[in-house]
Amino acid sequence: RDDDDINDVASMAGINLNEESARILATNSDLVGAQIQSCKDEPFLAAIPLHKRILETAKKLGITDVPAEVVTFISHATQSRLRTVIEKVTVITQHRMESYKDDEWYEQATDVRAQLKFFEQLERLEKQRKDEQEREILLKAAKSRSRQEDPEQARLKQKAKEMQQQELAQMRQRDANLTALAAIGPRKKRKLDAPGLLTIGGEGVGVCGGSQAGLGTASPRQYPRQKITRVNLRDFIFYMEQEQDMSHSLLLYRALLK
Repeated sequence: RDDDDINDVASMAGINLNEESARILATNSDLVGAQIQSCKDEPFLAAIPLHKRILETAKKLGITDVPAEVVTFISHATQSRLRTVIEKVTVITQHRMESYKDDEWYEQATDVRAQLKFFEQLERLEKQRKDEQEREILLKAAKSRSRQEDPEQARLKQKAKEMQQQELAQMRQRDANLTALAAIGPRKKRKLDAPGLLTIGGEGVGVCGGSQAGLGTASPRQYPRQKITRVNLRDFIFYMEQEQDMSHSLLLYRALLK
């Protein structure tokens, strides 16, 4: 070739096309001669029951034949729709579970849990006060020594006697539990994070789980914890209320009745 050819851009740039082709073939040698084909198209839903269901619906509209491509298309559409619903409901659930307690841009206005605990404490104190009053009445009735006792007085004495016996049984049970705990001693926590290390003949033998042993310090196995997102009915109701085609549906009305 003539070196002065202005159309030969590769030669003007100093690139040897033969060397570049050989280098490309050497790099992608694994792909040369390999045959690539698409994966088998597997439907998401069972084809036979879905086909029967589509035929039942189509016969009402005067359609007698439904090809297999329609069944496959509806199956893929169902899979895509279900994936979209799950993704949106998952986002709603994650927003519901998100906590803003440690966020500096938010301040807590009300604490319902603390209010409920306060009311429970008030109810507990009121119940304790009533129990104390009833106990005093029963003790007074038990100490009274009137000769002419009416049936109500006898009933109060019997009730006071039963209450004293019950209190005595509870005290005995409490003392027995304390004695048993003192005999057992303090509970020792098992070290699950770091396995034990035994020394035999100057060598360290690590024991994992009590069944496997090896030389050197055994490292604990750390399994990744999979985060589970739990979706409830309230999340689905919120999702249906936001969707335009489901906000006035019968499914939403039935979900609200539950």
